[in-house]
Amino acid sequence: MNKKLIAALFAGAFAFASVSAMADDKTPAQPVDQAKLKAERDAAKAKWAGMSAEEKAATRKAMQSKRVSELNALELSAGQESDLMAPTPAETAKLKSEREAAKAKYDKMTPEEKASMKKAAQGKKVSDLTLVEKISVGQ
Repeated sequence: MNKKLIAALFAGAFAFASVSAMADDKTPAQPVDQAKLKAERDAAKAKWAGMSAEEKAATRKAMQSKRVSELNALELSAGQESDLMAPTPAETAKLKSEREAAKAKYDKMTPEEKASMKKAAQGKKVSDLTLVEKISVGQ
């Protein structure tokens, strides 16, 4: 029985060692021409320095829209819907007014009311935790 156990342990250790050796691929990286990269970077900095404020703003806006479009394309290819869409000006105004109303209501509360509200919010947060999360936070 002990010989079988030892043989199984050696086989497992051998399998683990061979898998970790294959995963630890230390192939050298492709050589990079540092001078060329530095020259490209310096040229880009010089071009940026020569731009007017309006050109810089337009460039930033174009880069941001490109990032968002690439992110949306990636999300769409993964089958997810984008939740990063900017709200319309009407939605922004509505959200801002709701936030200001809630802030005004909170500012009018007494310290006791604020404490009870925080306690209720914490209780709701704890009740929404899953079993694993409750165990991890000691609940």
